[in-house]
Amino acid sequence: MQYRNFGLSGRQTSILGFGAMRIPTHEDRTADLERAVPLLRQGLKLGINYIDTAHVYCEGTSEIAVGQAVKGFDRSQITITTKVGAGDEEKAGAESWGRRLELSLKRLDTHIDFILFHGLRWDVFENWVSKPGWALDVARKAQADGLVKHIGFSSHDTCDNIIRLIDTGEFEAVLMQYNYLDRHNEPAIARAAERGLGVSIMGPVAGGRLAVPGGVLVDAEGGLEMKTPELALRFVWNNPGVSVALSGMSSLEQLRENVTSANRMETLTPAEQGQIRQLFEQNQKLADLYCTGCSYCLPCPNDIQIPENFRYMNWFRVWGMEESARAAYAKLSMQGAWTPYAGMVIGKQAGECLECGECEPKCPQNIPIVEQLREVARVLGQ
Repeated sequence: MQYRNFGLSGRQTSILGFGAMRIPTHEDRTADLERAVPLLRQGLKLGINYIDTAHVYCEGTSEIAVGQAVKGFDRSQITITTKVGAGDEEKAGAESWGRRLELSLKRLDTHIDFILFHGLRWDVFENWVSKPGWALDVARKAQADGLVKHIGFSSHDTCDNIIRLIDTGEFEAVLMQYNYLDRHNEPAIARAAERGLGVSIMGPVAGGRLAVPGGVLVDAEGGLEMKTPELALRFVWNNPGVSVALSGMSSLEQLRENVTSANRMETLTPAEQGQIRQLFEQNQKLADLYCTGCSYCLPCPNDIQIPENFRYMNWFRVWGMEESARAAYAKLSMQGAWTPYAGMVIGKQAGECLECGECEPKCPQNIPIVEQLREVARVLGQ
């Protein structure tokens, strides 16, 4: 396993982090401790020393699994990061945020190395979190008491706003999305590294979009054939500002494959970088034939989430993600569903389209939206 400095925290962390959102679960989405704990422990034995969880993962039981898994290991050599949300005025209040932090500490049954404000936006930080006596002050008090070692944030905000959060000087770590299909956060990664923050990455394989069947023949010396997820992870690790790339692993096979990649990680050769560009450009051209996600077609009078429906269809026919596409489509509703790929998504499925046609004149690509929504409903609604 290879290790890097985690910002200026004084910690050395494995370049592969164990994302504990996708550990084995029961049907009710709570952690299956009999399978999850041994899997986490095996990751630690293989050299992973960074585990990322959150107050809400696995209906709150991910933290329990992590806490049980680290028992018996040298705790000083393991970095546990958990996240507590503060998405609105109520959640950012000292009492409510403090209660959730206390519960996380109880579940983990150990101190927290990095507490992150979960999904922090600039407006939430400015209006609520940073107010005297509110959530940030609660985190500082826990830090002074030794319950929390370091404070950071995760974010799906714009790159500019992530940089604004970094530049407050309040944080020692940041978790953001980055992969070779979505490079818009590169300036934020560079700024965080410049300011001495530890940088962890979510979505290094684009939420499964890069985990396509088969392998990628890298036209480099030796003609190494590797699976696309390995190439995706190596792309993220190739960024010198990145400390840790998180992978949500639910099986021993996934764990071993990712650890193997981390063990032999080398700088991408020019040939490999060219392969990445070629793979991205080819698939992106295919995706753009169907929808670029510009959202000019919205709002829909019947609240159909047109771009998201088409995005899931792209997963299906461009990236080969049939199961993921159908599962994501099934969650679309006016109540909304949070996904690690796009945050909170609200809107109806393609099958509820009334075929009024109001969207089609607004599409700059002249996509026959009504016809394609019919296809989405037919294919993904099975």
